[in-house]
Amino acid sequence: MTQSPATPLPPPKERRRLREAGSLTQAQLAERVGVTRETVRAWESGRTNPRGRKREAYAKLLSTLTQEEPPPTEVTAPQFHEAPPGDPEPAPAPELEPAEAAAAPLTPAQAFDALYAFCAPALVRQAYLLTGRRELARESVERAFQLAWQRWPEVAVDRDPAGWVRATAYEYALSPWHRFRPRYRNPEAPPADASDRALLAALLRLPPPQRRTLVLYDGVGLDLPETAAETEASTPAAAGRLMNAREAIAAHLPDLSDPTELHRRLTELAATERLRAAKPPVVRTGSERRARFWTRAAIAFTVALIGTTALTLRTAPTHYEPPIAPGAEIQGVPERVAQGPLSAAEVQLREKLRGEMTSGPVRLVPLPH
Repeated sequence: MTQSPATPLPPPKERRRLREAGSLTQAQLAERVGVTRETVRAWESGRTNPRGRKREAYAKLLSTLTQEEPPPTEVTAPQFHEAPPGDPEPAPAPELEPAEAAAAPLTPAQAFDALYAFCAPALVRQAYLLTGRRELARESVERAFQLAWQRWPEVAVDRDPAGWVRATAYEYALSPWHRFRPRYRNPEAPPADASDRALLAALLRLPPPQRRTLVLYDGVGLDLPETAAETEASTPAAAGRLMNAREAIAAHLPDLSDPTELHRRLTELAATERLRAAKPPVVRTGSERRARFWTRAAIAFTVALIGTTALTLRTAPTHYEPPIAPGAEIQGVPERVAQGPLSAAEVQLREKLRGEMTSGPVRLVPLPH
């Protein structure tokens, strides 16, 4: 009896691309095949491969997605990571007809607006899970996109521009210097629901590295290597942080010991607050305003430095002046004594001087010798 060959499957990266091209999340694809989201994540990362009936169902679904994939056009849009499941759909990017694609490529502003519209709403919710502060979450996302607009030539050609902005927003949101700002010294109002308050409190008790790893893996849906790369840690270190974070959450909230339930609750908590991001033109204008401010500040500092240098050169001595030698002690000077009584000779001289004429021309005439 011969065993039938396994159904062929595309490479792991192609599996993920086909899923994203079909506008399916990992959870939706897992529901169609009949597996968990973690299993789909492992298939797309290449760690495991499906077998048996699951392999046939997975291959059939991918084949269907391949047939439904639209023909390629000349316009290359930025590649974005998928938003977390449960978030509202992002605003669609401006669509171009295939005939207009070659004649009207996306301008930098249009490409930036498309990236912002796709990523900003989900990023604000993720930053809220990291900080527990609504205003800081919005500020973190705006600052990240302002920096992205300043470095747009670099970000536009990045392999994952959405990941670039997400990492920048996370770094800003978790900065320890926010605790010294007056506006962030007092805590904000907690969520209205008691279960949401308990989950947010458990999240904020975690150390920042563990909190960030948990949000990326169980909230955003990145696999472990991608989470490790974004947190600048090794894969074993990221796995350790994730396990410690899950254990800490389960210790306070035993109902969330299941990763699938934890992912659902994180998504619900992020979507409950109804956080809104600013409009893309406002972010671009703010970025340009900050760039002009810092440029002018750098110019003013340079001018002040040049003026200080010129003044120093103007007032500095032009020749060498030896230093003044320290004082030396003088020997042989008699001691100073107080005035005492006059002697007999001094008294006689004083009386003689007082008795002689003290005024008149007589004193001016020299006496003959």
